[in-house]
Amino acid sequence: MRFHCAPSANLHGRHRVAGDKSISHRAVILGAIAEGTTRIRGLLMGGDVMATVAAFRQMGVMISSAHDDRDRVFTVEGVGLHGLREPDADLDLGNSGTAFRLLAGLLSAQSFPCVLKGDASLSARPMSRIIAPLTDMGASIVSESGKPPLEISPVNRLSGIIYHAPVASAQVKSSILLAGLYAEGKVSVIERGWTRDHTERMLSGFGYAVKWSRGLAQLRGGGRLTGQDIDIPADLSSAAFFIVATLITEGSEVVLEKVGINPSRSGILDVVRRMGGRIETENAGEAGGEPVADIRVMHSELTGCNLDGEDVILAIDEIPAIAVAAACAHGETVIRGASELRVKESDRIAAVVEGLRVLGIQAREFPDGMRIVGGKFQSGTVNSFGDHRIAMAFSLAGLVAEGPVDVVDCANVSTSFPEFPVLGKSCGMNITVHDE
Repeated sequence: MRFHCAPSANLHGRHRVAGDKSISHRAVILGAIAEGTTRIRGLLMGGDVMATVAAFRQMGVMISSAHDDRDRVFTVEGVGLHGLREPDADLDLGNSGTAFRLLAGLLSAQSFPCVLKGDASLSARPMSRIIAPLTDMGASIVSESGKPPLEISPVNRLSGIIYHAPVASAQVKSSILLAGLYAEGKVSVIERGWTRDHTERMLSGFGYAVKWSRGLAQLRGGGRLTGQDIDIPADLSSAAFFIVATLITEGSEVVLEKVGINPSRSGILDVVRRMGGRIETENAGEAGGEPVADIRVMHSELTGCNLDGEDVILAIDEIPAIAVAAACAHGETVIRGASELRVKESDRIAAVVEGLRVLGIQAREFPDGMRIVGGKFQSGTVNSFGDHRIAMAFSLAGLVAEGPVDVVDCANVSTSFPEFPVLGKSCGMNITVHDE
């Protein structure tokens, strides 16, 4: 799939982006192991979340969907903590690193063996950061190279752990917490940064006792979860592309409705405001235990800035979009402390820097980040390396480039935001999709 993106006059209107991917995964997972029925409204229909749905169906969980008067509602008939059944085949999680890492924790405590695998991209991603703490808890996990597939065997029990995470990661933290639901004793995850707390919030919403604060999450095994009704907020990581598109396109003003603004992942808003972006939040409220608001964005003259430490942790998935904003800003932007980007769906540091250079922007990569000098995008063809966030980020460059920008290898956009091109057109983006 190829995106062809041409300069656009302005972006406008009120829009609702797709449901939050991180929260969608967790809603399905916790609904499946809860007691009773969970109804989920606004579930992301992308390939990653559907892989999670398929995995739990393989393990005997009844999951159905139907439209009511407002939306599609997924109904999950929970089987309780000990009700999952051995799947009759390997669990294939496609391209979803989130599902893979979270399920590795959950399945390390089950009474049956299983194999977790993924597509070629996921199979190249390191999993040692989850294998190590889960093994310390007593899990039996075999991987030939520290990468997928993982062979997980049943064990008598898991033990509590105090885990000091060497790298702050919400996925690693959540994997340990899900294993901890079955452990004897207390499980504590201590991090040097503040990572997404969606798992902790949702566990609490399902009635499970969990304590958390900035840099710390704790629970004890042996509790129970009760089915809930969940309303998934719009995904801030998906909204980020339209935030940047609006900021860089002259004459634009867009309102993005009911976006999740959880402070543990809202770094994109702080960063672009520091760059001079005009962004306002309106109609603040709550959905599914998560803070939400409408986000009003207006075209702005941006200035480069420096990002490191907590800036990066709170905006790790939005760095490709931020890089495009930096390319349109006055001055230079330096991003450090982002080595985790090397092991995402692509090496996002290398992919971003290569794409910027192809389009005429001065950029240099570091082992843990990049330096970008603001300029003017030229016409060109960018390789997304099969990475959905790289594909969507560079489609924004076409809005303000001197000529069309083509982005190739874009099929994986369907994993997180299949509606991206359609919503882009409705905002005013000049984007067309071509099958290759």
